[in-house]
Amino acid sequence: MRLESEFVVVGSGAGGATVALELAKKGKEVLLIERGSVPSDDQIGLLRPAVFDFYDKCALRTSEEGVIIYRALMAGGSTVVSCGNGVRVLEEDLKKRGIDLTNEFEETEKDLKVAPLSEKLIGRGSRLIMNAGNKLGFEMKPMPKFVDSNKCISCGKCTLGCRVGAKWSALNSIRIAQKYGVKFIKQLAVKSVVVHKGKAIGLVAKGVNEDVRIYAKKIVLCAGGIGTPVILKKTGISNAGDKLFADFFNVTYGILRKEQINLCNEPSMAVVSDKFLKNKGFMLAPFIDVPLVLRWIMSKRKQFKNFRHENLLGIMAKTKDENVGKVTIRERFEKIPNIEDHNRLNEGSSSARQILLEAGVKKRDIIFTKPRAAHPGGTAAIGEIVDENLETEIKNLYVCDASVLPVSPGAPPIVTIVALAKRLAKRIAEDFSVTYKGKKKHSHVEGMLV
Repeated sequence: MRLESEFVVVGSGAGGATVALELAKKGKEVLLIERGSVPSDDQIGLLRPAVFDFYDKCALRTSEEGVIIYRALMAGGSTVVSCGNGVRVLEEDLKKRGIDLTNEFEETEKDLKVAPLSEKLIGRGSRLIMNAGNKLGFEMKPMPKFVDSNKCISCGKCTLGCRVGAKWSALNSIRIAQKYGVKFIKQLAVKSVVVHKGKAIGLVAKGVNEDVRIYAKKIVLCAGGIGTPVILKKTGISNAGDKLFADFFNVTYGILRKEQINLCNEPSMAVVSDKFLKNKGFMLAPFIDVPLVLRWIMSKRKQFKNFRHENLLGIMAKTKDENVGKVTIRERFEKIPNIEDHNRLNEGSSSARQILLEAGVKKRDIIFTKPRAAHPGGTAAIGEIVDENLETEIKNLYVCDASVLPVSPGAPPIVTIVALAKRLAKRIAEDFSVTYKGKKKHSHVEGMLV
């Protein structure tokens, strides 16, 4: 099958859905393609569909060294299973590289309705942790969220998708984009970019039943920190994927055996301490894994016995990590914490332990999980694989997802990725209008559309 469009966007997460929507608002012809499927309403918020249908390898995808790195392969990407945290990251780092997102951050926060989590949604468990943390000087405060406080029901299932629609996800942007005329194709996996005389002119992709060739004037890769470098490598950019970061984290758990705190039924990461993020590289926030996942990842050296989820307090220590991982052309990846990473994790866990003790947990009832990772990126970094306009060495081929972030943020990057996508859409739409002014538009997109 052959398809044509002015713009093709690969991947429908925070970056892809935003680029597609912003281009469509400017009257551009956009084809948005997604490797995964579209989650149905009756899948959202349930454990089994989330584990088996949303997460890569049932949330057990590991590096060659055995470290779990979470990512979602679905329409909306990881935004669907995020905790809804709306923090700005790497604002100053990007300015140093010629990218000022001041206006785009403001637009993003307005569009996503980012605000500190409402006091009424900070439950007993989160408040207990916040008060204990503040007594110790950790300066904990409500987390900025893109969550509608009037819709949130405090079910604690943010990482399974929001079944009441309180949390923004890229699925919202996809739906709006389609109303603006964006053509959306699911279950279409890109193999490589077609290049002619140094310019990207199309894509080779594989659908459910047939191969597809797509031709476009401009192509934007938004397939994520692991998916994007694979496409770039197959297109001839061999150093893509060489500097993977992944934001390592672990969770420190404690039991209040005589009390049912029910932190598991509160919004995930409702409050945050980012006091030490800049100089020590870690942040702290209340967090409870869903029951099945908790048992998968608990330390083998020590196990809790005779506990209920209702009695648990948990604090996530999320850290910046070194850009020393690697993604291969076969979409495998190498990543393991080095000494510096372990030092940050240990200091974060030690701080979490102090807070739990202050909150009333006994020493014998504290356990640390093994390191895991989220937010893979850095694999097509600004200044190395793309320039300040997010364009690769191949003209008309752009990247806009976590892979362009130059260093690990150690915090959720969704707001920054959306802001980058808004900036990119403005620039390539303007460039397109100048380059192709007065030329007739041809549209041959048919079939496979959802």
